[in-house]
Amino acid sequence: MPAYDPSNIFAKILAGDIPSHKVYEDGDVLAIMDVFPQSRGHVLVIPKIASRNLLDAEPEVLSAVIPKVQKLAQAVMKATSADGFRLVQFNEAPAGQTVFHLHFHIMPVYEGQELARHAAGQKADDADLAGLAKAIAAQLG
Repeated sequence: MPAYDPSNIFAKILAGDIPSHKVYEDGDVLAIMDVFPQSRGHVLVIPKIASRNLLDAEPEVLSAVIPKVQKLAQAVMKATSADGFRLVQFNEAPAGQTVFHLHFHIMPVYEGQELARHAAGQKADDADLAGLAKAIAAQLG
């Protein structure tokens, strides 16, 4: 497996070098809106400790991150009134990983609507993303 590349886009977002629509942040994770969403309300949960993907992540990082993924999924469901959600995490390019920093996709699913293709969709409107980020954050308590 190739080594972690600290110049990936999520590392730059975590460093504040690239703007994002922040939903939530604490010492362990940053949750942001996906700018190429597969569905309305698609959120990315990015651990702050660098790892390429699940294969090289420290177990302590995973145990800190997963409860936050759950909390964020609950907030996404409430804010979007989705009928369900998919939790997706890609590992290496053949499996669909396009950014090589561990991250989790929370994708709301709406009855009768297909998800857009991963990394092939259209960039979302920034005003819509900002509004969704606020709505989801408001559900976190």
